[in-house]
Amino acid sequence: MKHKLMLTSASLLSILLMTFHLTQDTLHASYAGAGTAEARGSALIVGVPILVGWLWGTLLLAERRSGHIIMLVGSAIALAMPVIHIILGWGRGSLVRSEFARTGWAFFFVWTLFALGMTGLFSLILAVRGLRSAQWVPAENTRLHSDQSA
Repeated sequence: MKHKLMLTSASLLSILLMTFHLTQDTLHASYAGAGTAEARGSALIVGVPILVGWLWGTLLLAERRSGHIIMLVGSAIALAMPVIHIILGWGRGSLVRSEFARTGWAFFFVWTLFALGMTGLFSLILAVRGLRSAQWVPAENTRLHSDQSA
């Protein structure tokens, strides 16, 4: 399988898993009564533009350096989600010993964290590898300027 196809596929899978994760975080905050309604809604206001930018970089800029950089940042965010939940979980008790572990969506939440960490790390490795070795497609404006100056 080609490197760019693997990176695009892994990045799209990470985006899908991130939407599941953000949904679960929002539902868990509502279920547990954590935070205000405004704080829970801000995840949508902030999360949607970030996911759209990540999707834009994955699908429309995949052949460019900027697309690889966007996928690299998105991969780092995906990889950080399990780490953030582990660090934040220590202060409130273990994730598996909490009230949350007794709910119906606990298994899917933990599975999503595992899958998000795996696809995030895989995408991160592919993005770094692509940034180090690829020949980049020049931007349209760059070609116009080089044609006019010649």
